[in-house]
Amino acid sequence: MSYLADILTLTRLILAILFFIWTGIGGEAGWAFMIFVAGELTDAFDGTLATKYPFPKGKIPKYRKYAAVFDMVTDILLAFALALYFIVRVNLVAGLIVTIGYVVTAVIIEFIVYGRMLGHPDTARPGFLMQKNFPLAKKIILARRNLYLACLFLVATWVLYAATWPLIVKIIITIIGVTVSAILWIYLSQRRHYISRDAVDIERKLAKKSHK
Repeated sequence: MSYLADILTLTRLILAILFFIWTGIGGEAGWAFMIFVAGELTDAFDGTLATKYPFPKGKIPKYRKYAAVFDMVTDILLAFALALYFIVRVNLVAGLIVTIGYVVTAVIIEFIVYGRMLGHPDTARPGFLMQKNFPLAKKIILARRNLYLACLFLVATWVLYAATWPLIVKIIITIIGVTVSAILWIYLSQRRHYISRDAVDIERKLAKKSHK
C-alpha cells in the first residue's frame, strides 16, 4: 500500500506524456479533456495516500527523498500539456493570454516571496517576504494557487466545449465535474490550508511564539 502514492504520481507523468503526444497528432478535444482530468485525479489523491500509508521506518526507498520534486514536476508537465493543447488546438490568442499572464504573475510572486523560482519556505533567501512576514507570504502564495486552479478550470472547460461531443454530454460532464471538484475542495481543505509540508512546522513554531 505504501507504493500507491508513487504509482499515482508515476501515472500522472505517463498521462502528461500521453497528452503531449495527443496534442502532436491532433487528438480530439474531448479525450484531451479526459486525459487531463485523469491526471488531476491522481494529483488529488497521491498526497493523501502518502500520508495515510507511509513507508515503515528503515524501509523508505532512496528515491523517496526526491518525491516532492517529482510530484511538482509532474504537476507542471500536466498543466503545461493542457496549456499547449489549448494554444495549438483550440484557441491560440486566448491560450497565450492565459498562459503568459499566469506565468508572469507566478514568477513575480515567487521572487517576492522566496527570492527564487520554485521556492519553498525552507529555501527562501534571507530578506525576502517568506522570512520577513510569513503570514502575508502565505496569503500571497495561497492566492497564487487559487489563481492557478482558476486558470486550469477555465482552460479545461474551454477544451471540453471544443469537443465534438453532443452539447448535452458536455453539460452533464460539466455538472459532474463541478460536483466532484466541490467535494474534493472540501475533502482537501487541510491540504489547501498549507502552502507546503515545510510550512506546517513554521506555522507551529510561530503559533508557539505567539502564545508565549
